[in-house]
Amino acid sequence: MTTKQIIDYVKQHPSQKVKLAITDVDGVLRGKYISLEKFLSVVEGSLGFCDVVFGWDSSDVAYDNTAYTGWHTGYPDAKACIDLNTFRKIPWENDVPFFLAEFFTDDDKPLPVCPRQLLRKVIADADKAGYSIIISQEFEWFNFQETPQSASDKGYRNLQPLTPGMFGYSLLRSTLRNDYFTALFDDMKKFDVPIEGLHTETGPGVYEAAITYGKPLEGADRAVLFKSGVREIAYKHGIIATFMAKISENLPGCSGHVHQSLWDKAGKKNLFYDEKSKNNMSDLMKNYVAGQLYCLPHLLPMFAPNINSYKRLVEGAWAPTTLTWGLDNRTVALRALPGSSKSTRLETRVVGSDTNPYLAFAASIASGLYGIKNKLKLQPATTGNGYRDTSHGTLPRNLWDATQAMKESKVAKALFGEKFVEHFTQTREWEWRQFQRVVTDWETKRYWEII
Repeated sequence: MTTKQIIDYVKQHPSQKVKLAITDVDGVLRGKYISLEKFLSVVEGSLGFCDVVFGWDSSDVAYDNTAYTGWHTGYPDAKACIDLNTFRKIPWENDVPFFLAEFFTDDDKPLPVCPRQLLRKVIADADKAGYSIIISQEFEWFNFQETPQSASDKGYRNLQPLTPGMFGYSLLRSTLRNDYFTALFDDMKKFDVPIEGLHTETGPGVYEAAITYGKPLEGADRAVLFKSGVREIAYKHGIIATFMAKISENLPGCSGHVHQSLWDKAGKKNLFYDEKSKNNMSDLMKNYVAGQLYCLPHLLPMFAPNINSYKRLVEGAWAPTTLTWGLDNRTVALRALPGSSKSTRLETRVVGSDTNPYLAFAASIASGLYGIKNKLKLQPATTGNGYRDTSHGTLPRNLWDATQAMKESKVAKALFGEKFVEHFTQTREWEWRQFQRVVTDWETKRYWEII
């Protein structure tokens, strides 16, 4: 749609309002409804949006350690600009118009701590190097027959799953609450978040969806809106959805794998494919994979941003623990999928469903480009059990160690800038401190009577 057509739609919509959202560091959509009059007054300029969205955590608790904003700045408004290219109609809200916005500094430069702007920077780097990118994300998540209130009242324990048992790829289970299953597929398509595939995964009430591939900014927008849209559609059906990386030590975790490939500027040739090469992997793809492997320990919090993320990255739980790659191997960090000239791609398996898609995409692409720029040599592929191949190192085991590695990393600062790295690692250190203060159920059960 043209700008005029978009504005005309907004003007003519009976609600006379617009839903507007931005994405914070944790990947959480923060937003508001604004009136038609307000929208028309800011659509070609900017609006003020309180910068506390980068000054508090996912529970709205203010950071005490960040430089960008805090009590010391007074939490002023930051400049937000609406991206008309993100226009959508929300089918489960009577097609009310929806837009995403992103942040700029007062002198109209991209705000360094804005995740969407960070991805834009990486896309510009790829464009400058002569590459276009095709990318998408897939998500696993648990569904419960609960409401936010009932889940809270139960302390998020002993919740009723949507379906019982471990039944992955089940056509039978997808007929239970098929109204919800169908709404996810159909409403997401209407919301311009097309799903390539949707199925049950192994675990009670677990679904997995693969989002249709596209360009990086659109792909990350789709991923962010998918997670938010699932939760909203679930509410409409008396269901609550969670994208936690690991909800139980007895169940598999939830992944957010990123699939990607590099193409020529015209988008006609897959540069990862070489029919004359062994396994059809081009030298460029090998450099890209080598770059991701090299950078993983420097950037892991961008793929695994929370305390809970590292409960997923354990041996034998369908998530990687080692710095490995392999051919169509689901036990390694990077799964190369060399096939045809259309399908050859890399799957980054470290990513959990709790990630911020803008940051996961930025880290994937930037680290791959780093490998190409520096012509990094790819280590031999791991065959068999990747959990046993520690010859090239292992991933950091917790958020603190991963954050300290990123905080001190010259590679991370070179790829994303010192201001982003400083702010992001400060938020991850805060997350670790909050966890360290809490007495968990595990500690109580283990020590209360015996010790």
